[in-house]
Amino acid sequence: MFAQRIQHLTSSIIREILASAQKPDVISFAGGLPAEGSFPDVDWSVLPNKVRQYGMSEGEPELREAIAAEARKKGIACDANQVLILSGSQQGLDLVSKLFIDPESNVLVESPTYLAALQCFNLFQANCRGVKLGSKGPDIANFEHQIRDYKPRFTYLIPSFQNPSGTCYDVASRQAVANLLDQYNLPLIEDEPYCELDYDQLEKPPICSFMQKAPWIYFGSFSKVLIPGLRIGYLIAHPDLITHLVRLKQASDLHTNRPGQWLALEYMNSADKPQRLERLREFYRVRRDAFAAALESEFADLAEWQVPSGGLFFWLKLKKTVDTRPLLKRGLEAGVAFMPGEAFFAEENPPHGYIRLNFSHTEPEKIVEGLRRLRKVLEEADNA
Repeated sequence: MFAQRIQHLTSSIIREILASAQKPDVISFAGGLPAEGSFPDVDWSVLPNKVRQYGMSEGEPELREAIAAEARKKGIACDANQVLILSGSQQGLDLVSKLFIDPESNVLVESPTYLAALQCFNLFQANCRGVKLGSKGPDIANFEHQIRDYKPRFTYLIPSFQNPSGTCYDVASRQAVANLLDQYNLPLIEDEPYCELDYDQLEKPPICSFMQKAPWIYFGSFSKVLIPGLRIGYLIAHPDLITHLVRLKQASDLHTNRPGQWLALEYMNSADKPQRLERLREFYRVRRDAFAAALESEFADLAEWQVPSGGLFFWLKLKKTVDTRPLLKRGLEAGVAFMPGEAFFAEENPPHGYIRLNFSHTEPEKIVEGLRRLRKVLEEADNA
């Protein structure tokens, strides 16, 4: 009855956890949720009547122009015709999969990587191969080895405050990756949903801004800086790819949420955008620092971690190697939710002993209690 790919369809573990974590007594460090207190107030009464109608598949022309202008400031050579507005940047993963992946196609991803990307690529029956990720970027020797061995269709990278590890590639790593992709003419999918959530002012030019030969697609999102419920994202694509992507989107939906695009354009054009963005960074910087202090107090003897310079997550390596997946149920029973690290690895037998913790959504006064509950779960697992 069904297409063969349905055999590869898996549920989203994060969505299942979020459903379980809705109980009022559960403190959740699981989802990458922006804080509701960071959302702007919106006066929908001034919504122009024209954006209540069907729109262009490519997106609102004014918004595409504004995005292209911002991208050029970052060094990306593009114009508005290379911008495609999406129903969240997650839709871009679906379009990319349709564009590049045949059954058994090889795809290179970071190890670890964004679990929803793995879910999407696996649905289209890709073989995802993990590239070792260090503190400043991927292991370039391992990267080249994987390209030579597997001849992948593309590589998918999250260079700024990576999900889940929090890693931010340094400039040298970005340049080295670009050179390698140009050398092998390997397409790059560069996903940057967290790049504006920069708390330590790191230099982070897009990898695609260095590329001279290989094709590329750059993803961006308004979910982390505006209102995630709007589901407004975008991609900017190499001229050789954009026509195919537009046609794929036309086959998927008629257009992206126009009221949401209107609000995104209002944000892009607002005179106080830099101040709004800095207030948002300070809001999350406070929560990051509170989480770091609580971790130092409650977890110093249980795990190792780096304080992230941006993004929404702490990535913990437990000092005792344990499969964290069975601990999730115990955690929810104890009133705390977290993300097992195994879900973020492409390997069939993923490494154990990692967990991802979100710091953006939980109020600072609840962080210590949540970590104490999690600590108890880990201690009980050690004694079992």
